[in-house]
Amino acid sequence: MTDELERTLEALLFLSSDPVPAAGLADATGAELYEVVTALERLREHYEFERRGFVVRELAGGFTLTTHPDAEAAARRLLARPRTPPLTAAQSETLAIVAYLQPVSRPEIARIRGVSAESAAATLLERGVIEEAGRSQFGAVLYRTTELFLKLFGLGEIAELPEIAGFNPSPDFEQELRDRLLRAGEARAGAQSGPA
Repeated sequence: MTDELERTLEALLFLSSDPVPAAGLADATGAELYEVVTALERLREHYEFERRGFVVRELAGGFTLTTHPDAEAAARRLLARPRTPPLTAAQSETLAIVAYLQPVSRPEIARIRGVSAESAAATLLERGVIEEAGRSQFGAVLYRTTELFLKLFGLGEIAELPEIAGFNPSPDFEQELRDRLLRAGEARAGAQSGPA
């Protein structure tokens, strides 16, 4: 039954586009939860030992098959055209604020960024990386990240985000960040003043 269970789990993970919780895999296979977890670990070890192109990963509360990190460069070349456009700077800033401060309201995001977050938040909602999470005491909609966010960023849970306090850039990188922020601030100030 062990080899058969591993083969079945491999097929189920291959078929599923989203991570599948171990309990869901147990229901689908009719196996006990501990048997599924053990078989998944054996499958993970097998892929690692055989140096296969897939790895079994635990992401967003479930298990999934992903390509091995060594294949990333080749995969990027094969899939060179992104299905969705990359995030803009405003969208990235907004997503980072939501990820680290969730649940957080749009007015709070705007206060942190110094500009409106309406368009960026709407795009992130549309793409499914953030979602509404109730309302603040003042009635503003609160936002949090979704399971898709965890999946896209390779996180099992939000607690796996890197610690901001641990960010220690080199002096050159710090200067580059300062220059970019100054240019962005000047561009915003110019755009807000507009033509005389």
